[in-house]
Amino acid sequence: MAIKLYNTLTRQKEVFEPLQPGKVSMYVCGPTVYSKAHVGHAMSALVFDIIRRYFLYRGYNVMHVMNYTDVDDKIIQRANQEGIDPIKLAERYIEEYRRHVADLNCLPATHYPRATQEIGQIISMIQNLGENDYAYAVEGDVYFRVTKDQDYGKLSGRKLEDMQAGARIGVDERKEHPMDFALWKSAKPGEPAWDSPWGKGRPGWHIECSAMNLHHLGEQIDIHGGGNDLIFPHHENEIAQSESLTGKPFARYWVHNGMMQLAGQKMSKSLGNLVTIEEFLAAHEGDALRMMVLNSSYRNPLTFGEDVIAQAESALERLRNALRPASGGQASPELQQQVEATRRAFEECMDDDFNSAGALGYLFELARTINQGKDAGQDVAGAQAALRELMTVLGLRTEKPAAQGAAAAPFIELLIEMRRELRAQKLWALSDLVRDRLAALNVVIEDSKQGTTWRWK
Repeated sequence: MAIKLYNTLTRQKEVFEPLQPGKVSMYVCGPTVYSKAHVGHAMSALVFDIIRRYFLYRGYNVMHVMNYTDVDDKIIQRANQEGIDPIKLAERYIEEYRRHVADLNCLPATHYPRATQEIGQIISMIQNLGENDYAYAVEGDVYFRVTKDQDYGKLSGRKLEDMQAGARIGVDERKEHPMDFALWKSAKPGEPAWDSPWGKGRPGWHIECSAMNLHHLGEQIDIHGGGNDLIFPHHENEIAQSESLTGKPFARYWVHNGMMQLAGQKMSKSLGNLVTIEEFLAAHEGDALRMMVLNSSYRNPLTFGEDVIAQAESALERLRNALRPASGGQASPELQQQVEATRRAFEECMDDDFNSAGALGYLFELARTINQGKDAGQDVAGAQAALRELMTVLGLRTEKPAAQGAAAAPFIELLIEMRRELRAQKLWALSDLVRDRLAALNVVIEDSKQGTTWRWK
């Protein structure tokens, strides 16, 4: 069965047909690194990691590019407030973001281009746009001429005349049209700046992604992704720049994730209603956030709250519990049939616009069947291997990361050994006290005929 995905440009699901057979080129807009990344940024990273992983599972070779906007008005403003160099500020938050996405078990991108590393490509692109009358310079600034682009607004569904009527008061009078956008900004005192044909300055926001796409993936790409808050103006302007330059369709499929919401509002730095990735990971493992994303439609808003997190953690535990070792027994033909049916249903769901919530439902059914097989004394190893594989396809770790409490493990082993001695001496009250105190620390002790084992809750 072919993969179908929702294309924002056409507003319908389409069969995925790559530019090159067996290969996927995917560009995803990354963060503007002027402060700590929040769980909304994490949601986008997780969505496209899940999509990428599924393409890999289906046998595609994926070229994944994600950029960092490392020069921007917000970065400059924050750097001035802290009294440090803007590039150093950006570097600090880039390194922090990289650690966080690794903690979230996201595969590293193939390339991580930055605006400051693409200046030559950006200048060349602006020059070419100017030579073809798509750009014009005014006092060191360069703007894109939107009236020259006949289908401007096709991604967002907006009409230029409506945008002009709704343009805010105070539009730069030097512009030919209120919706013309900056390709190059002239330097201001104290800002990072580079030499250009129009004088010292720095790139506008939109041009950097078009230049990075052209540099790393070529004139056309399969998938362009990002949050749906980027549809306009950022992605609309990317299309205008890129297609005006090359004369070719830019991205075949535009894929956008919904926003993380807190108390019904989009989570954002500007609104101040955010939970940073760092804060989340201090209290929860990264897979809990991934489970939240998986258990919803990637295109819909996702509500963030402690009850939703608790549900995700419980669901994660159910899957992992089914993978715990079991004693031998006879293989069950029915269980093998369930494995095959699960794989087919899993793929049917994921092929349908990455319906991860539906796919998860079948994994939970398989987990339940595995547990029933354990209770019946059956050999469940094959079913567990299949569950483990499909969890990994979704990026879920089959065990809680060892980093949590790794240093405590020897002490836990010692307490369990002491408890074993207490039980041998029939000192049940003390034995139960050890068990209960460990349980309060999220350590679960399980006694069986084979002995005592422990795990993190």
